[in-house]
Amino acid sequence: MLGHGARRALIVEDSADVAILLSAVLSGEGFVTEGAASGHRALEAARELKPDLITLDLGLPDIDGLEVCRALRLFTDAYILVISGSADEATRLASLEAGADGFLGKPVNPRELKARAEAMLRRPRAEPVPATELETAARVQRGLLPQRSPVLEGYDVAGACRPSRSVGGDFFDWQSDGHVMDVTLADAMGKGMGAALIAATARAVLRAGIGEPPVALVGHAAAALEPDLERISSFITLLYLQLDGATGAVDYVDAGHGLGMLVHPGGGWERLVTGGPPLGLVPESTWSGATLSMEPGSTVVVMSDGVLDSFGGLEEALSAVASVVQGAGGAQDAVDRLLDLAREAEDDVTAVVFSRCA
Repeated sequence: MLGHGARRALIVEDSADVAILLSAVLSGEGFVTEGAASGHRALEAARELKPDLITLDLGLPDIDGLEVCRALRLFTDAYILVISGSADEATRLASLEAGADGFLGKPVNPRELKARAEAMLRRPRAEPVPATELETAARVQRGLLPQRSPVLEGYDVAGACRPSRSVGGDFFDWQSDGHVMDVTLADAMGKGMGAALIAATARAVLRAGIGEPPVALVGHAAAALEPDLERISSFITLLYLQLDGATGAVDYVDAGHGLGMLVHPGGGWERLVTGGPPLGLVPESTWSGATLSMEPGSTVVVMSDGVLDSFGGLEEALSAVASVVQGAGGAQDAVDRLLDLAREAEDDVTAVVFSRCA
């Protein structure tokens, strides 16, 4: 038995037979076990149960297991043991880089599972500093933000998020292979830990679909997220853009966000077109995409609704944003100025700017 008190284990596994085996082995080692058959349920259960150990299958039906691992690491110090049918070196290394503490291949050997669990729990974690839920939510939100700007030749890219004191569900993300850049800005309804966890789940789902056309990706993300969003009466506004660096063409879907714009070199600007409602607001919705063309010297700006707090109306706010972009000395300067423009905002303020070099 491991320790004198009951330890909790969360078994994240979509195969009922494997889950039964894992539960039997860990129960025999003194764990109280709980199962989760999807990535969404895993993130929710990890927060509710505060497990000591999480076994994590990588082949989940809704979210890539590595993204689930990264999301878990934002708010839990539980030991994570990845259990996967792909036991090659690349998968093992990717699991450890995502935050796992150990790796076990399938089919599962019960004796090896016991040994792995015992070895992990012999390595005690440092005693965590007690944190309020708001502090934990802020840590989760910070963990969602990319650490560096993507590199795309011929473009200047920057983004930032300034959380409010109550911490909302804003986040942005980007990925680039050097030729195509995918940009996401989303806002999960609510405040505190609930909004932060919704945002973490949404980012994991969206990252798993990187490379898909925007309409397909948003549709798949909605299908994966809507059951949970409906259950907790929440929704997510989303703006997802995919830029072809060679042509300057930007394919995008605006799912009820409404705060994207193209600023032309001469100072004129136009709003991006809304393609449907927020995710989770209207069940079984569909979304339409649109395309814009970035000429040299033009800039795309996407932002959260916190920017609006300092203005009397939407048109006034967007005109002010366009003026800021025109006077800025690059993408990072534009982002800094936009956040300063909304310094009185009570909500999170998030902005992403990318310009095509003249």
